[in-house]
Amino acid sequence: MSDRRHTRAWLAMAAAVPLSIYAALFFGSYPLPAEAIHQALASMLHGQVESQELVIVRDIRLGRILLSFLTGAALAVSGGVFQGLLRNPLADPFTLGISSGAACGAALALGMGWTVAGLSTLPLAALGGAFAAMTLVLAMSRLAGDFSRESLVLGGIVVSTFLGAAIALIKSLNEESVAAIVFWIMGSFQGRGFEHVELMLPYMITGSAVVLFLARELDILGLGSEQAAQVGVSVGRARIGLLIGAGMLTAAAVSVSGIIGFVGLVVPHLVRMLIGPDSRPLLLFSALGGGILLLWSDVLARTILSHGAELPVGVVTALFGGPFFCLIMARGRRS
Repeated sequence: MSDRRHTRAWLAMAAAVPLSIYAALFFGSYPLPAEAIHQALASMLHGQVESQELVIVRDIRLGRILLSFLTGAALAVSGGVFQGLLRNPLADPFTLGISSGAACGAALALGMGWTVAGLSTLPLAALGGAFAAMTLVLAMSRLAGDFSRESLVLGGIVVSTFLGAAIALIKSLNEESVAAIVFWIMGSFQGRGFEHVELMLPYMITGSAVVLFLARELDILGLGSEQAAQVGVSVGRARIGLLIGAGMLTAAAVSVSGIIGFVGLVVPHLVRMLIGPDSRPLLLFSALGGGILLLWSDVLARTILSHGAELPVGVVTALFGGPFFCLIMARGRRS
C-alpha cells in the first residue's frame, strides 16, 4: 500500500470515529429529535440544569456508545496480537480460554446470587475469571517446558473445555439463573454505561501499552522462534508480555460485555489486507475498525426489534461476521 493511500486510510478512519459516535446518539428506543440531542450536548459542555433529554443522551446513549467502541477496539487489538503470536489466522481472543474464564466467573456470580452486592459484582467476577484462566494457561504451558505456541494452544483448549463443563454444572445446579447466564454469554451492552467504562479502562490502557511496546518483537516472532532468538529477542519474555497484554484487553472487554465473537477474528484480517502485516499500524488501525464495527453492531442490536426489545450484540456480530469471514477466505484463496 502506497504512503498516500495509507495516509488517506488513516484520515478516513480517524474521521469515522467521531462521526460514528455522534450519529449513534440518534438511535434509541426513546425517540429524540435532533434539536433535543444538540441541546443535550450543549448542556453537557456548559454544565446546565439536568433534563430528561440530557439524561438519555449522556447517561444512557453516550456511555453505552463509548463502551461498545472501547470493547470492539480491545477485542480487535487482542485478536491481532493472538493471530501474530500464535501464527494462526484463526486465532482470536477466545483461543486461549480467557473468554471461557470470564464466562465462568460471570456464571458463578449469577448462579450464586453475588449480584446483590451491586452492579459491579458481575464484571468484577468475570474479570477475575478471565485472569484466572490466563494464569492457568500460562502455568500449563510452563509445565510443558516452554511457552511455545503449541503448548499455549493446547493449554487454552484444556482450560476452555474444563471451564465449559464448570459453566454447565453451574447451570444445572441453579436452573433459575440459566436464562441470565445464557444471555450474558451471548454478549450485550444492555444496562451498561460510564461505570463500566471506568471499570475496563485501566486494564485496557495497560494492555494496549504492553502490546504496542512489544509490537516490534511481535513482528520478529512471526518469523519463528529460532530466527527471533538469533536477532536478540528474548522469545519467552516477549511471548509472556504479549499474552498478558492481549489477555488484559480480552478480560477487560469480556467482563463488561459478555462473549462477543468475530470482532477479534475478522477485523485484523481486513486491516491486514488493507495496510499490510506491520504490527504497530495493524494494531492501531484494528482498534479503530473494531470499535466502529461493534458500535454499529450494538446500534443494530438495540433498534432492530420493536417495543424496546434488544438482541444480544453477540448474535448480530455472529450473523454478519460468519458469512463475511467466509467471503474473506474465498477472496484470499483466489488471490
